[in-house]
Amino acid sequence: QVQLVESGGGLVQAGGSLRLSCAARGRTFSRYAMGWFRQAAGKEREFVAAISWSGGSIYYADSVKGRFTISRDNAKNTVYLQMNSLKPEDTAVYYCAADSRPPVSSPRYEYWGQGTQVTVSS
Repeated sequence: QVQLVESGGGLVQAGGSLRLSCAARGRTFSRYAMGWFRQAAGKEREFVAAISWSGGSIYYADSVKGRFTISRDNAKNTVYLQMNSLKPEDTAVYYCAADSRPPVSSPRYEYWGQGTQVTVSS
């Protein structure tokens, strides 16, 4: 089992920045690929970014490419999502997820956090 706890969400004006963190507890964090997903009200959960266990492979959704950066610190059992140039359409609950298989953009991850709300005002 892997427990994931997100933090860092909040209210920010358009053009601002936030950094989300996801702390993992349980099995060896460094063996897991990590992903960030988001779900806006009334919409399906969508892929945001993913990173392999080593950090050597990184993927982004086109909608966030160039604005968001995913990273991980295996020594701290934490994955981050740096979000810059935020837009109102980035408003959503953001979830981190872990999987022992290679990172993918589909939501087939084994473990999920409870989510953190990000609200971007115009």
